[in-house]
Amino acid sequence: MKITKIKAAGLRGGTPEGGWANEIKPQDCVHTLVAVLTDEGITGWGSVFATDELVEAALHLLEPLYLGENPQEPERVSEKLHANTFWMGRGGTVTHAISGIDIALWDILGKTTGQPVGRLLGGCYRSRVLPYASVLMREPRALADHLLAIREEGFRAFKIGWGPFGWQSNAMDEQIVRAAREAVGPESLLMVDAGASNAFWPQSFKWAVRTARMLADFGVYWFEEPLLPDNLSDYTLLRQNSPVPIAGGEVLTRRQSFVPWLQGRALDIVQPDVTKVGGISEERKIAWMAEENGVRFIPHGWNTALGLAADLHLASASRNTDIVEYLPGSPFIDDLVENKWKLDDNGMLAVPNGPGLGISLNLDVVEKHTGQRFAGPS
Repeated sequence: MKITKIKAAGLRGGTPEGGWANEIKPQDCVHTLVAVLTDEGITGWGSVFATDELVEAALHLLEPLYLGENPQEPERVSEKLHANTFWMGRGGTVTHAISGIDIALWDILGKTTGQPVGRLLGGCYRSRVLPYASVLMREPRALADHLLAIREEGFRAFKIGWGPFGWQSNAMDEQIVRAAREAVGPESLLMVDAGASNAFWPQSFKWAVRTARMLADFGVYWFEEPLLPDNLSDYTLLRQNSPVPIAGGEVLTRRQSFVPWLQGRALDIVQPDVTKVGGISEERKIAWMAEENGVRFIPHGWNTALGLAADLHLASASRNTDIVEYLPGSPFIDDLVENKWKLDDNGMLAVPNGPGLGISLNLDVVEKHTGQRFAGPS
């Protein structure tokens, strides 16, 4: 089997708010699908956290390296792409694009062997994972109403992030968290994401320590991205002084970038994004390193249905990972698949057990949001 072509298709017309200072619009493209085509008619699907213009440029660069390659060897092929292009921007667009290719290659390997990706990664520790509903913060009353509606859908875990948190006052921060806790109830998991990778984040180490203590009063499960994402030394100090676990790592790419964070115990929870970090091959190596260094691995998943499927398989194959991020209300997650995601009575989400990623894309919805028509699933 050989790779004959890789196509990119940017998702538009349903892009959810990101909470960014320079807010994205529904027609903006920040997620791009990739389809890896083969000479045997089997197609693998992946997802990239980047606009389609950048992904198409990366595919043009990578084309001489992947054409004719065996798509049933995802780790080797992906490493070949990384090794031959590091000087073109390791960690940037090229790495993001390789992430989508790698996900698609694992999808193909699963389809050709008749096995789900989680089993190919070494075996499945679980068949269900707890999804947490990830929502943007608003002023307290509006946030509470939103959380109550999502709770009615069956979610048992919630993360609130970005928005006004950290930008107005300590009093407003506490009012937001209080409203969220009252809305989701004392039995639900509640996480808080400060979103310090936003442009021109205004807060410092001392704010983060003070805020972490406030969050502990509300039983917050973890405090995510409370500091600028490159401030390794302050993260290390914060983790030592915080009464709640500190999470981060979504902006880091490739396993090498994670080494000082994991070995230096700068995080309690590490959150690589499979659509940025280098794909499934790279993310499972990070998961192994995290376990060896006493850090919990929980994927970052503000992306697409393909990213969610990859996260579920990574969670199923990781001994201590039983929770994943879910972006409710996004058509790129909820509508992109033929068989809708469904929570069970305990708020759990089943790991797809079909071959490959185990999901079938709704190609009508793909066409609606990309303007491209793809052949039926293989």
